[in-house]
Amino acid sequence: MQQRLLSYMQGVLKAARERLPVSVRHWPARHWAVIGVVLVIAAAAFSFQGPSPVAEGKTGKPKGPPPMQVGVDTVVRESLKQTVPVIGRVVVHLTAIAARINGPIDEVRVDVGDRVEAGDVIAVLVKDTLKWKHELQKAEVQQYAAAVKTRKAKLRLQHQQLKRIEGLKKSAAFSKARLEDKRQEVAIAENEATEAEARLASAEANLKLTETNLSYATIRAPFPGVISKRMIEVGVYVNVGDPMVVLIDNRYAEIEADVPANRTQGLKESQPVTGFINGTTKITARVRAVVPDENPQTRTRLVRFIPELPLGLTGLASNQSVTLHLPAGNDGNVVTVHKDAILNRKGKNLVFLAEADKATIRPVRLGEAVGTRFIVLGGLAPGDLVVVRGNERLQPGQKILFKRPDDGAHSPPSP
Repeated sequence: MQQRLLSYMQGVLKAARERLPVSVRHWPARHWAVIGVVLVIAAAAFSFQGPSPVAEGKTGKPKGPPPMQVGVDTVVRESLKQTVPVIGRVVVHLTAIAARINGPIDEVRVDVGDRVEAGDVIAVLVKDTLKWKHELQKAEVQQYAAAVKTRKAKLRLQHQQLKRIEGLKKSAAFSKARLEDKRQEVAIAENEATEAEARLASAEANLKLTETNLSYATIRAPFPGVISKRMIEVGVYVNVGDPMVVLIDNRYAEIEADVPANRTQGLKESQPVTGFINGTTKITARVRAVVPDENPQTRTRLVRFIPELPLGLTGLASNQSVTLHLPAGNDGNVVTVHKDAILNRKGKNLVFLAEADKATIRPVRLGEAVGTRFIVLGGLAPGDLVVVRGNERLQPGQKILFKRPDDGAHSPPSP
């Protein structure tokens, strides 16, 4: 084959020489010898390259891009008990102690910050007038009580006289007219005795009123607590209903929270929840009531909790902050997918599934986030393998290589 190629090259060189200009055609022989050697070397080198696929009649198919190496994760079904934090506040028994009668202040026996027990005196009104009204009323009661005794004695006398007259019915001295008159006198005496008893009852009621007003002149603590505010001084005149001091009872505190309406469905009476006071002290609180009144601006409902405070925890303050962890309402077994598997394209949530040796795209419906995963509402099933690394560059149907998260390397099936 090389000999044929050499003869062919000599013929080509001779033909080319005849077509050249005369000046070139008559070059020295050594020049043409060098050109011949170069052509022979080129022909020899070409002969060692081997036959081309086309010359041998072979047409191999072009190979595509190699498979992409990706990372995958498994869609799982897991038990979920999710909570959401809600900021609440401590609510204590707080009351403004008001005046029950009119009058000037004579004494103030407490100051802000003082702790009082139930029945302790907070303030005293000037009560000279009340005292003498009470004494006057006592005298009236005694007067009407004596009048009642007198009327009752007269009534008994009239009954005796009536009885004697009725005993003379068979006697010649009997007078029917006198009998009728005596019966009328008895009726009048009975009415007079009744009136006296009514006046006595009225006087006794007035006596009770004066006693009550006199007792109201001494303002006492209705329950144990701490004075948080004082609005009176000695000499100030107060009217009925005027606040005098604010008393806080922090022994029986509750927790109040504005809970989103969609979270109240999972709250039942006496249900325990976890809370933290000052961000560190853990407590348990039980649901006492969910108030059926929704705030139209915040879409929240008021919920009251009864705290179960650990031993030694005291000094809760009104409106103190408490963080409550309330159930999210989706407890149970849920299907979840890793967040890195989710792609958002044109407003749709998509994932790439690792199926055999190809990546298949699929839309999914997602719920709430749970740590590093999303709750799956539709589109995926437990056990599905989703691409979590390298999915941004994938195309639907593209070949992939991956390692299963549970049983090592996954190789694509043989074609």
